[in-house]
Amino acid sequence: MGFFSRFSRDMGIDLGTANTLVYVSGRGVVLQEPSVVAIDVSTRQPLAVGEGAKRMLGRTPGTVAAIRPLRDGVIADFETAEMMLKHFMRQVHGGKTLVSPRVVIGIPSGVTGVERRAIEDAARGAGAREVYLIYEPVAAALGAGLPVEEPTGNMIVDIGGGTTEVAVLSLQGSVLSESVRVAGDELTDSITQYMKKVHNLVIGERTAEEIKIRIGSAYPNDDYDAVTMDVRGLHMLSGLPRTVVIKAPEVRESMSEPLSVIVEALKRTLERMPPELAADIVDRGIMLAGGGALLKGIDTLISHETGIVVHIAADPLSCVVLGTGKALDNFKQLDRVFSSHAGGL
Repeated sequence: MGFFSRFSRDMGIDLGTANTLVYVSGRGVVLQEPSVVAIDVSTRQPLAVGEGAKRMLGRTPGTVAAIRPLRDGVIADFETAEMMLKHFMRQVHGGKTLVSPRVVIGIPSGVTGVERRAIEDAARGAGAREVYLIYEPVAAALGAGLPVEEPTGNMIVDIGGGTTEVAVLSLQGSVLSESVRVAGDELTDSITQYMKKVHNLVIGERTAEEIKIRIGSAYPNDDYDAVTMDVRGLHMLSGLPRTVVIKAPEVRESMSEPLSVIVEALKRTLERMPPELAADIVDRGIMLAGGGALLKGIDTLISHETGIVVHIAADPLSCVVLGTGKALDNFKQLDRVFSSHAGGL
């Protein structure tokens, strides 16, 4: 193993529904791109991957399809996912590497055996020598700097694009975990549906995401409840472009259903917890990671609902990929964090 790693650049990958991040041993996080591929419909050849492809979402002619190969944290389009992984792995290596790398990939804790194999096969097809899988909440906890190897309870909530992972960790393992396929994408979808229902306005995914980021919130707050935003879309009745002004409390209301699913998953995990670990969590609080942790007021909402102090990780978007990197760099000491591994050369 030592011989190979001298010549290959081992990498940790957070293969997310919304974004893919790559960590390379010795270099840190070297890539953060949207998980989108634009392909030529007739030849099935990639035209753009990542940011370039995301800009095409909702704007492509009939001959081009902009595809998000992951849904709910797992591979929905195998061929495109492999294409995307191959592109990103080649990109971080500048197109060349002497030996295929060893790869650690973060996966949702609720994946099935078939979904797990699809991720392993896609990574191997993209050129990985060995593939190791690590559950995303474990990786997120490592990346957020929680002492997961100690015999104390640590609670992490990782709100990604496709899944929300809730886990209680101790001694490098998951004592309790729950994975719900409700996360950032559902929050965005709920805004799209609200705009249709209340304002008769059809908006695209990119616009809904922009609304969520700019004026979305999870809990009332005077500072941002006064904010409004001009939203452009197609009016359903006239069929013509129209601009509508929406207020921050409206956006919060539109997201209340998916937010309550996330909070309920967290409460269920807390209720199932052994008393000793519950005492640790009350002491240490709950750590939030993932892009969803950036939603304004989500820490206040969770704290209000559970009565436990909530912390947001220093860099929530990078927690999972930093955790895969930490697992790579401390392979021997952290061997128990891997959910499974597939041998290679």
